Amino acid sequence: MHDSLPAEPLSHGLKQRHLTMLGLGGVIGAGLFVGSGAGIAVAGPGIVVSYLIAGAIAMLVMRMLGEMSSAMPASGSFSVHAERALGRWAGFSVGWLYWFLLVVVLAVEATGAAKIANGWAPGVPQWAWVLIFMVVFTGANLAAVKNFGEFEFWFAALKIFAIVTFLVLGLLAIFGVLPDTSAVGLSNLTGQGGFLPAGWSGVVSGVLAVIFAFGGLEVVTIAAAESDDPARAVGRAVRSAVWRILFFYVGSMLVIVTLLPWTSMKPGQSPYVAVLDAIGIPYAGQIMNIVVFVALLSALNANLYGSSRMVFSLAERGEAPGGLLKVSGGGVPRRAVLASVAFGFISVLLNLKWPDSVFLYMLNAVGAVLLFVWALIAVSQLRLRRRIEREAPETLTLKMWAFPYLTWAALAAMAAVLVLMLCDDSARPQVLWSAGATAAVLLVAGVRELRTRRV
Repeated sequence: MHDSLPAEPLSHGLKQRHLTMLGLGGVIGAGLFVGSGAGIAVAGPGIVVSYLIAGAIAMLVMRMLGEMSSAMPASGSFSVHAERALGRWAGFSVGWLYWFLLVVVLAVEATGAAKIANGWAPGVPQWAWVLIFMVVFTGANLAAVKNFGEFEFWFAALKIFAIVTFLVLGLLAIFGVLPDTSAVGLSNLTGQGGFLPAGWSGVVSGVLAVIFAFGGLEVVTIAAAESDDPARAVGRAVRSAVWRILFFYVGSMLVIVTLLPWTSMKPGQSPYVAVLDAIGIPYAGQIMNIVVFVALLSALNANLYGSSRMVFSLAERGEAPGGLLKVSGGGVPRRAVLASVAFGFISVLLNLKWPDSVFLYMLNAVGAVLLFVWALIAVSQLRLRRRIEREAPETLTLKMWAFPYLTWAALAAMAAVLVLMLCDDSARPQVLWSAGATAAVLLVAGVRELRTRRV
């Protein structure tokens, strides 16, 4: 294609197994293991429908992203696609917003993991644990991309093993096969107010509670640029990831609400622990603590990687300081890694010092950014699909389903979620702060555009 980018100077150390596991593991985090409790508390058994809706939106976004990334692999992924589809302002805006999102979320993950570690070893203060994690993962990301890939492979493998084991034990308990259990039937799905105890408004509230748990899927398309055959690798990773994730998420929710009355769920408490306790698994709380700990470290690792590659790609296109372009002999953008981890450190310090003020504002400022990023992915795909069909149809190895109808449907669903968040008292600050952050980035992008036109 006439606007193709030069070859990436980055390493090609990621294998297909790394990408497939990154696609699966990147999205399985504390949001599922702990955060799902809040969703069950508002939607009851209807949380299964909430996860189906949120998962369907995420799957459509991934399919669009997979189509563009397999046709035009780049380490900046959707930031590069947005630039090609809509202009420099779009690539600049979505790239910086996503980078900001990742480095703020990185602080939440580092602090969450430190709290768990502090519970195991109270003699080591929380800040020291954060420091240890940051140093370890910065080192892994600076050394070679295959180190990052190996970390993620084993982290993801452990998380997937935990979920599959949970599903198997849950099903055995539902049918009364485990010792001291009797078949539960459907009483928990139909009792306590029925399957939709809070009606469809409860399902909608559930969608708002769980949709952001699907964030992180995008990292696989960023990582694909560092594999041997990016076009094929990203296609395979996207294909395998979306269906399995839906199975893991929806399947485990179904097990939870079938086994236990939804009224017993408490926000902030892991419904997985509640289920394991109920079926008599010893040390259930500690086992889940280990899984959540691994999930947090895995997400921290993936976000550090994703943020460094995004800012590197921005520098490649002149949208970030040129000094970030320096690549090590092993093909690692070390300055981009250090810049991302430096801001991550600042975020962690703000989280430890002012979790309820400064950091809360930062967290609110990225709260709805994921939806803005997804919306730009959809708009980019609408524009680029026609262009690819015209100029390089042979690169369309992975196609968006029912184009353009499902792309428009996904955009409409994202707009609906944003409107519903505006109507929800607890979610409104996130939308307003995120809109403010987005407006600030767009303003900078607009000023830069005007300057370049004058030159």
